[in-house]
Amino acid sequence: MVEYSATTTNEPDAADIVGKLKRRMIDQALPLWSKEGWDPTTGGFVERLDQEGRADRLAPRRIRVQARQIYCFAKAAQMGWYPEGREIALRGLEHLLTTAKAPDGQPGFVHAQAHDGAVLDPLRDTYDHAFVLLALSNVYALDRDAQVRAEIDALLLFLDGHLRSPHGGFLEGWPASMPRRQNPQMHLFEAMIAAFDATHDAAFQNRAGEFFALFLANLYDKQKRVLGEYFEDDWSNIEPVSVEPGHQAEWVWLLKGFERITGCPTGRYRSELLASALRYRDAATGCLIDEGDAAGNIRRHSRRLWPQTEIAKAWIAQAEAGEAGAADEARAALSRLDRHYLSHPVAGGWYDQFDRDGNSLVASIPASSFYHVLCAVVEAEQVLG
Repeated sequence: MVEYSATTTNEPDAADIVGKLKRRMIDQALPLWSKEGWDPTTGGFVERLDQEGRADRLAPRRIRVQARQIYCFAKAAQMGWYPEGREIALRGLEHLLTTAKAPDGQPGFVHAQAHDGAVLDPLRDTYDHAFVLLALSNVYALDRDAQVRAEIDALLLFLDGHLRSPHGGFLEGWPASMPRRQNPQMHLFEAMIAAFDATHDAAFQNRAGEFFALFLANLYDKQKRVLGEYFEDDWSNIEPVSVEPGHQAEWVWLLKGFERITGCPTGRYRSELLASALRYRDAATGCLIDEGDAAGNIRRHSRRLWPQTEIAKAWIAQAEAGEAGAADEARAALSRLDRHYLSHPVAGGWYDQFDRDGNSLVASIPASSFYHVLCAVVEAEQVLG
């Protein structure tokens, strides 16, 4: 048994936090992002809202954010939280496929567009494609539509044909760039698990297994018990190793998902990663900070929203695995998320990042965070009830 030295649970309202956050999603966040978050003139989801909750419709739009919003509404429809989410997800997917897939005649999805759909960056980014696959998988789970499955297969052909690395995993994008990062591999791992859940096609178990093998062979340092961020082309570490505690936590949740779909035991690595993540906490709030080093020292004391959702999901995964005390830790993490990040003047909005003194560093409300928040609440509802 790993000792986590966690700072539990004297969190106010921790007992009812799952129901509270579920209501916040249904009553506030989903309505806000379906209305103000959608551009009725040009189509597509906006990148951000301002401090008053008004859409910034002129901001450039990243394809990963379009895909994340599609995921959110499809997942909310799957959960029965927001029945109109199905139509919003389908509308978002149609817009994505019409405007961002091969607009320049080359295969794959472009990286960024202007508000009117003009291509701003034609890069085929692997991280983006992971989220497109996640979006497609969750839309497919709604209706099992053959055209959506065909888009999944086409995306896989593109990945295999243009982005595979001879050293394992996938390149950063097309054209390729350095350094290599674990982050796109992690989100492809997530997308393959989601694709298996949606299709029950064993090919996705095998594809997920490739990322688990890459994790064991290259991404995870078994001696130091940390997951690095940046690598050379052959997956050797770039020193000094950068550690993002949010990603340590995110892998805990993903490894539990991989265990669920394959039966492959992952408990040892989940325990080690969670213990490592918990070294990098802000003393005043208990929240995860943004970056540390391999020895457990803090490099950046700022703290973004998304690591807080991931540490909650990590504890939820451990609770699902039967870890004593994990459910209470998950509720405490969700309470910190609610108190520090989601208690925003705009109902359904959030704060994205604070400095070490608790000052907000991002004036806008980024759409990209919705994926993290909604996913954490979905997991909490499914496991903790």
